[in-house]
Amino acid sequence: MDRVTAAKVFIDVAQSRSFSRTADRLNMSRPMVTRYIEAMEDWLKTRLLHRTTRKISLTSAGENCLKDIERWLEDADNITALANTDNELAGGIKVTTSVSFGFSQLMPAIQNFMRLYPKVRIDIDLEDSAADLTEKSIDLAIRIASNPDPSLIGKPIAVCESALVASTAYLEKVRETIGGIQHPKDLVNHQCLGYKNFERHIWHLSQGDQFESISVNCRLTANEATALLHAALNDGGISLQPTYLVNRYIKEGRLCHVLPDWKPKDLSIYALYSSRKHLPPTVRALIDHLEIYFKDNPW
Repeated sequence: MDRVTAAKVFIDVAQSRSFSRTADRLNMSRPMVTRYIEAMEDWLKTRLLHRTTRKISLTSAGENCLKDIERWLEDADNITALANTDNELAGGIKVTTSVSFGFSQLMPAIQNFMRLYPKVRIDIDLEDSAADLTEKSIDLAIRIASNPDPSLIGKPIAVCESALVASTAYLEKVRETIGGIQHPKDLVNHQCLGYKNFERHIWHLSQGDQFESISVNCRLTANEATALLHAALNDGGISLQPTYLVNRYIKEGRLCHVLPDWKPKDLSIYALYSSRKHLPPTVRALIDHLEIYFKDNPW
């Protein structure tokens, strides 16, 4: 059996403490995980794991071997990279990002990358909550934040601006009853749409050196920006949305930019990964590609 793969399986089981979780993370069957672990123990002539029906844990020998196997695997990966004389990137990358950014901006950038590197495979996990990169074997997270997780390595690759938007029908309807929106304080009288993961009930807006923090009324809230976008398109109220998602609807006239002179705070779009030490060249190339792509293709 392939000793490099066996080493990867052992290291993953040491982290996950579960043959089933490792099988899911490495996209292989549970019996195959068992065979790789047994092969590692045969090669090293020692038992690496305690196995019971409820628990997997490292033996003393397994604890002692783990760091050496991690170093050996890193050396093996480096030698493989040096032996790749055509310098063509290959292999798999697992990426996570939010639903809205994934379908509206990341997919075109990923397709462009895969055309450049036809031997690279990419698996994308879409979720708006922060994922544990180690637990899910994720190589790269694309996240929008003001302060990313300090335990991760983060590189800003783009800026996320936001805008207040609403449908023309909604604005015309409320203008007859409560008037137009001339100042952020007018928002308290309106039906607003709350995004649970960012400024859910208080919207912070600025115009030059003026700042306003408005407590808004949100009868409808959601944990995913695209759902609130469609609520706004269906005359549901005013939504605070990332411009990467709503600029096209503003240009098409399907949404109106509310209070365009007042700006919500900007956030950074980060490429996040667990460690510089084990960063594969494919992941590094993808990060560089995304930074250039988003600079050349503003939304």
